[in-house]
Amino acid sequence: MSVLNVVLPLGSSVLSFVFAAMVLDQWWQRRHSFQLVWGIGLLWYGISAGTEFLGGAFGWTEPVYRVWYLIGAFFVAGYLGVGTIYLLSRSRFGYFAGTTVFIGGLLSLLFSHSSRYPGAGTAGTVAFVIALVGAIAIIAATATRRPLAAHIAMGVLVIGSLAATYLVLTAHLPAPGWAVDPNTHVPVGSAFPGYVRVLTGPFNIAGALCLVFGAIYSAYVYMPKHKVLRAKVRMPVIAQLYGVAAVTVNFIASLPAAVGALLEGKLNSRVPATILIAIGAFIPGLTSGLNRFGVTWSFFLGEFLGLLLIFIGFMVSEEVFRNVRIGATLWSRRPAASLEREVG
Repeated sequence: MSVLNVVLPLGSSVLSFVFAAMVLDQWWQRRHSFQLVWGIGLLWYGISAGTEFLGGAFGWTEPVYRVWYLIGAFFVAGYLGVGTIYLLSRSRFGYFAGTTVFIGGLLSLLFSHSSRYPGAGTAGTVAFVIALVGAIAIIAATATRRPLAAHIAMGVLVIGSLAATYLVLTAHLPAPGWAVDPNTHVPVGSAFPGYVRVLTGPFNIAGALCLVFGAIYSAYVYMPKHKVLRAKVRMPVIAQLYGVAAVTVNFIASLPAAVGALLEGKLNSRVPATILIAIGAFIPGLTSGLNRFGVTWSFFLGEFLGLLLIFIGFMVSEEVFRNVRIGATLWSRRPAASLEREVG
């Protein structure tokens, strides 16, 4: 047993629960939907990391392994991603969110026909159809009543969560009832049948993309801009694809000015905060993806480092933690313009 296989998950779990308590306290004070959903996502993060600690410290069991896979593979990224959709619900971010749900469903369909996941064809097709319907509904709501898009995404996520819970808890697992990498002793999902494993795409792929690019978009809103792409495109679908490309290109082009503003002390604190969040969201998304393909040594490290960067980013952000209460102590900041108002 590696000491890091115990220490890193324990650190991730403790930090997640502390972080969740702070976010949920903010929700209690201000009642923003994104804070509630993020708080739930962080609770899932803490529980998932907690199962890894239990498995590393005391040995894996089938119930612990099932909870680990259900929450880690389905819930964590999904709920954090929908929290971001709520944050940006007044913007056109719903177009991007709907597209990521479609991409997740499409990848589930493609993976279901791979030799890695035998017998998963029907599950992949069903996942794709549900993801397609959900994606269309999210995009249509964004075009007509933007705040409704986040509610639709949440509804799809809750229904999907219930289905995933049933499938994960009832799936047959070969003895001993769990699977770990024989070299690193990091848990892997290979004990689950293919029809379960292919369903994770609409949850973790869409969730991770929304969290990462939502943070990048938030940074772009507040940074000094150098717009390389300025043209307006009106044609549906093409306009949304162009919008994603424009934000990406203009964000990269604006980085030198943002660095200059940072060195001069003139950069809005939300810019470095949200960039840290984007990097922090990307790291565990990368290491969990590598875990799926047999590269497991970085899994626990990526999980802890990513969460730590997100936590630092949130603590720097004036928007999210303007008032932080720890026990009887209230740490307050001067009110600033809301991101929700900026992108509305």
